[in-house]
Amino acid sequence: QVQLVESGGGPVQAGDSLRVSCVASGGTFSRYTMAWFRQAAGKEREFVAAFSRTGGSTIYADSVKGRFTISRENAKNTVYLQMNSLKPEDTAVYYCAARLLLLSTKASEYNYWGQGTQVTVSN
Repeated sequence: QVQLVESGGGPVQAGDSLRVSCVASGGTFSRYTMAWFRQAAGKEREFVAAFSRTGGSTIYADSVKGRFTISRENAKNTVYLQMNSLKPEDTAVYYCAARLLLLSTKASEYNYWGQGTQVTVSN
């Protein structure tokens, strides 16, 4: 059983940068594909980015491509989401997720979830 804890969210201005982190415990971190999803108020949870468990492959939602970067440090059991050029539409609760299998953009295919961290971007 994997436990995920996000941190690093907060209020920022449009154009700012922010890095959120997710620390995993209770499992062998390197075996898991790690992903970030987000959910804005009144909207469905949406895929943001994912990092494969092997090979270093990453995928991004079109809405964040070129602005966000996902990375992981297996030695620290941590996955990061570096967010640059933030926009008000990036405002959401950001969730970390994990699965044992290959890369996926579908929330239903991730088995483990953190509690989320709020990111609020204002003009």
